[in-house]
Amino acid sequence: MTLEDFLSEWNNDSDRVLVHTSGSTGKPKPMMVEKKRMLNSARITCDFLGLKPGDSALLCMSLDYIAGKMVVVRSIERHLHLISVSPSGHPLKDINLKDVNGKDVNGEITFAAMVPMQVYNTLQVPEERERLTHIRHLIIGGGAIDASLEKELQALPGNITIWSTYGMTETLSHIALRRINGAEASEWYQPFDSVKISQTEEGCLVIDAPLVCAETLVTNDIVEIEKLRFRIKGRKDNVICSGGIKIQIEEVEEFLKPHLEKPFMLAKKKDEKFGEIAVLMSEDKEIKTVEATIRRLLSDHKYWIPREFRYVDHLPLTETGKPKRSILL
Repeated sequence: MTLEDFLSEWNNDSDRVLVHTSGSTGKPKPMMVEKKRMLNSARITCDFLGLKPGDSALLCMSLDYIAGKMVVVRSIERHLHLISVSPSGHPLKDINLKDVNGKDVNGEITFAAMVPMQVYNTLQVPEERERLTHIRHLIIGGGAIDASLEKELQALPGNITIWSTYGMTETLSHIALRRINGAEASEWYQPFDSVKISQTEEGCLVIDAPLVCAETLVTNDIVEIEKLRFRIKGRKDNVICSGGIKIQIEEVEEFLKPHLEKPFMLAKKKDEKFGEIAVLMSEDKEIKTVEATIRRLLSDHKYWIPREFRYVDHLPLTETGKPKRSILL
């Protein structure tokens, strides 16, 4: 979808807009969402970040998904100068600091939203890295932020404030933020004032956000809640129940990431004896070496050791860089 396409849809007589889910846990699904709730979401974020008319916003993500659409809606709601670049892994490469109407934006970008892959790529190129430090507010969503990437972001100079977002298509982008850099950096997500959170008996996050979603949402994210804020432990559907032991896929992957050079994912497979077993899928052809490394690393976490190790030439990801675990299975 082009910017012109979205603006045409936004300005038509319908009170709703068509969006699609990301497809990280299955086939992308179409949804019709209310424009007034999208404006509510935009207003909440702009107020939280202190964005004001005349500030600038960078659109560098696909308009096929809610994250890109909401950048445009924020620019409409708050009268921001919208800078639009084609979605790519290097959004700050050769960027022209003019808005879509050709007006200069005073040499800086006030607000930008990116996925982790875009941020990672940007940090690898000195010129792009320098441009990143001059963005005032950067929000990162659409996937988990690797621990090493977060550490690098924390060391960035300049006045940039960086946030990790929590949300989904159903909540019209994010309903909570956590600060990544600066004195307020935290692993806890702070919901917006209009959002109430709770948990199911299984520990899954429940979201009540009436300004952006008409229904209370029960997520598959297992969380810990403390003082009206929460942190993510993993997903309910990413639990492997193996021989009576529950293994949280994300927890194991996070533990192994600093030690494995090639991309990998953990999957589960039905098993006659254990019910389910963990299977490690790696893009490293030296799979025996990978197995030996993991067995050594997990010597104190023996229940985490996968029962099978497999080489694959390409791990499935969504367009926003999330693991496509349904395809992996």
